Amino acid sequence: MSVSQTMETEEDLPTCLHIKLYHPQQNRKGLYSLLPLGNRSKHSADDPFRLGRDTQACTFGLADIKVSRKLLALHAYRTPQSPDMLFTIQNLSQRGRLSVNSSALGYLERMDLPDKALIRFGEYEMLVIREPGEAKGSFEVEFEVLSVPPSRETCMWLPIKTPVMDTGSSVMSTFQPELRAYGPLETDETLMCHSG
Repeated sequence: MSVSQTMETEEDLPTCLHIKLYHPQQNRKGLYSLLPLGNRSKHSADDPFRLGRDTQACTFGLADIKVSRKLLALHAYRTPQSPDMLFTIQNLSQRGRLSVNSSALGYLERMDLPDKALIRFGEYEMLVIREPGEAKGSFEVEFEVLSVPPSRETCMWLPIKTPVMDTGSSVMSTFQPELRAYGPLETDETLMCHSG
């Protein structure tokens, strides 16, 4: 292959990670002064994207002494089954707690990053949304500050349970016709009361 066939073309749209941050005291502090808010920044896919307090060791920093020097890393990867660029998240903090959609990650533990993930550390909430693209060698990151916690907007901190109404229809058909007239009954109580 010639060099021109292996290079990305300018028409290739890169995958973009939209990172939306919230902290309850963000208006009083310059927490996000080290971030390029509202601007997309390009990153090589073969280098981990690191976030933490130390701007020498990390790609981007948070100006907060309560944040770990190295907090987290996002690693880009591909699979043979999919053309999409995917990501794993790794906890780089030895003391800080990090959770991804309610799953806790210990020090150096990593997991696949879902297309939409709520990441929590300290008092921070960070919503990461992956926008797929075709570029293979790089991806983009765009930071934004939210005025309300993303957990309030997305309800991602609660387990999703769909209420199911028990009509008793499958259980009721096994009872005598005079019992069916009473309507739905709790199956445990019914079986115990009418088993003798």
